Amino acid sequence: MRRTGIKIGRVFGIPIFVHLSWFLIFAYFTYSLVHEYGSRYPQWSTRQLLSLGLLTSMLFFGSVLFHELSHSAVARHYRIPVASITLFFFGGIASITRDPDSAGQEFLIAAAGPVSSYVLAGGFWLLGRATPDGSMPNALATWLAGTNALLATFNLLPGFPLDGGRIFRSIIWGITKNYSRSTRIAARIGQAIAYGMMALGAYWAFVAHSSGNGFWFILLGWFLLTAARQSYAQVATQGALRGLRAADVMTSEMPTVGRDLSLEEYAHEASRTGRRAHLVVSDGRLIGLMRIEALQAVPRQDWPSTSVQAAMISREQLPWTAPEEPVLSVLERMRSANIDQLAVITGDSVVGLVTRDSILRVVQARSELGHVTGN
Repeated sequence: MRRTGIKIGRVFGIPIFVHLSWFLIFAYFTYSLVHEYGSRYPQWSTRQLLSLGLLTSMLFFGSVLFHELSHSAVARHYRIPVASITLFFFGGIASITRDPDSAGQEFLIAAAGPVSSYVLAGGFWLLGRATPDGSMPNALATWLAGTNALLATFNLLPGFPLDGGRIFRSIIWGITKNYSRSTRIAARIGQAIAYGMMALGAYWAFVAHSSGNGFWFILLGWFLLTAARQSYAQVATQGALRGLRAADVMTSEMPTVGRDLSLEEYAHEASRTGRRAHLVVSDGRLIGLMRIEALQAVPRQDWPSTSVQAAMISREQLPWTAPEEPVLSVLERMRSANIDQLAVITGDSVVGLVTRDSILRVVQARSELGHVTGN
């Protein structure tokens, strides 16, 4: 998955992103909390309610971040890279760049999130017990204790890709020794749970006249259904690519551009051909790679006066792969580095390019021909 959103910093070396949808849910949470606190504690001033609502929202999303960091810490313990953590509309997601090596690792990585949320719930519960009833610290701690407990419990639903679904998959994986089959089973159960949530939401919204709860359950069910389908598709993709090498999916047709070409001219060339990357040559010698992303990093008003050579990735910094590297490993590196292509190099020669599009074409062809297999 591509990383999206605004980078707000790093924790333990892991980039933290905030998706644009997060701002919407943060504002909604704050508004709802101010209303909830106001109905419970009418003696508090508007400033107190707003301050407590903002603080509670911040600590809640801090709790979500702690939940995802717990997954990440266990993953990194097993030397599984974590590309990023993104906070978004429905909470957060840790982008773990490859699957665990065993069912046991999967179980511990998945379980770390709910355990951490229950730990936070216990800590906030103790804080609530230690503070006077009706005080602002008591109200904050009580709400966060209940919400973290609810978050952990919801995540334990056995629907993939929720934590409970991953735990369930690890158990099936351990029993069957078949990763693909266990993922398919967990994804199917995830879809069933999603449909159930959407049906319950529709009942609440149209029969029980609880439109707020109904809306959220329909939205959560839809999100879970989409994620479960994507997870199922990911397994099919891995099966289609298993056993293939970079040389099998690379394109040998490598478009080139001259180093003295202006970025304005390069933009026209990229627009005409639809290609996102070009090799940069000078006197028949490779000197770098020009990508659409590098073009977009230069202010548009500077395109006419900036050469391709000034914006390209130099040959020394060129991301590359060997022809014999497994495609699954190549795809993992591309996703981790958030890039669209890798040069395929043998000795001192570039023999091809592996792109996301070339990989996708292979997946589509093998899927249509019935070559998707799994272990």
